[in-house]
Amino acid sequence: MKHYKEYIDILKEELVPAMGCTEPIAVAYCAALARKTLGEIPDKVKVYASANIIKNVKSVVVPNTGGLKGIEAATAAGIVAGDALAELQVLAKITEDDVTEISNYLHSVEIEVERSPRDFIFDIEVIAEKKSSDSEVVNQGETVNEAVVEIIGHHTNVVKIQKNGETLLMETFQEQTDMGTDRSILSVEEIVEFADNMNIEDVREVLQRQIDYNMAIAEEGLRGDWGANIGSILLKAYGNEVYNRAKAYAAAGSDARMSGCELPVVINSGSGNQGMTSSLPVIIYAEDMKATEEELFRALAVSNLTTIHLKTGIGRLSAYCGATAAGCGAGAGIAYLQGGKYRDVAHTIVNSIAIASGMICDGAKASCAAKIASAVEAGLLGVKMWENGSQFYGGDGIVVKGVENTIKNIGTLASVGMRETDATIIGMMIDKHN
Repeated sequence: MKHYKEYIDILKEELVPAMGCTEPIAVAYCAALARKTLGEIPDKVKVYASANIIKNVKSVVVPNTGGLKGIEAATAAGIVAGDALAELQVLAKITEDDVTEISNYLHSVEIEVERSPRDFIFDIEVIAEKKSSDSEVVNQGETVNEAVVEIIGHHTNVVKIQKNGETLLMETFQEQTDMGTDRSILSVEEIVEFADNMNIEDVREVLQRQIDYNMAIAEEGLRGDWGANIGSILLKAYGNEVYNRAKAYAAAGSDARMSGCELPVVINSGSGNQGMTSSLPVIIYAEDMKATEEELFRALAVSNLTTIHLKTGIGRLSAYCGATAAGCGAGAGIAYLQGGKYRDVAHTIVNSIAIASGMICDGAKASCAAKIASAVEAGLLGVKMWENGSQFYGGDGIVVKGVENTIKNIGTLASVGMRETDATIIGMMIDKHN
């Protein structure tokens, strides 16, 4: 097929491990890199963050911090104990002693947070300062060493590193060229063709890691007392049938992750919740069907790539709940797993889009697990509609003729139509201090 290598590259670029909600982890990564650049622990830190970053970090637990929440906590964790080389696993090696040091640092050092003056939806800048006495210029008093690091666009896209006014790195950010392999090549027809023909060995490592990591955190979410325990409640209330189990496992992974579970997940489109939503329902259905490893891998390729395709137009952060797109991806993967071809997968996607689009994103927190359950429900209903020969047609609301045109509409809805919704949500959460 024409874009075979690019599709492999997209999966490898997107399906990477991360520990904790990726927005606070990105803050911690930026802070760890600032500390590394400075060469010492700063005694003053200023963080400029875009409104969507503030929204997504406000209410979620930062892993390995003893339950701390917020940008200040993520910044302190990154500075005190973060491994800048580990990127989205920056906090993975924190020890119990580090947790105490993070708490002490957080309460003894000024960490100032302000909204970024720039227009980027995803923007984090950390300015780390350290005062020091220069014995050779005693009469001039204290000098200040300063490091500045900025991330724009997506979680590990470092565009600026400066130390004491010297520029060590400066990149111009362009949304369409800084995401790695061109995502505009994605289409549902070619996604299905890719899944039909891909060499399993080309994707084995990345997809097996997704299966292992995401199942492990889902099982922990069901085993422990995490968040609102949505996954456990679903099983208790509605039983162990595969239709419910698929929702419960996806929700349980989010229960654990949003509440600071230290297990890593494999993300999709920059989000652990989307990584779990696009994969876990497909894995559960494959187990129930006793599908082969090859069948599961091909279905996961469909679910992951469909999610990435939808999210490309929506953007990394918006007022549109990304789990909705991942629920559509899961539905597409399950339809494919059950023998669906291109038209069947396309109808499932359109059905799912029509059911759940419009669910808002009001930041990362415990209720994300319930939203994931709803998103998976929409994906599964889309599958059931296909199985029963039912579909939504062009002219039904935002659905238009052709799956690609409907996906394009979703991108416009999320990135343009919901801007005011996003501003209103942020105002409710942040500006009015509710």
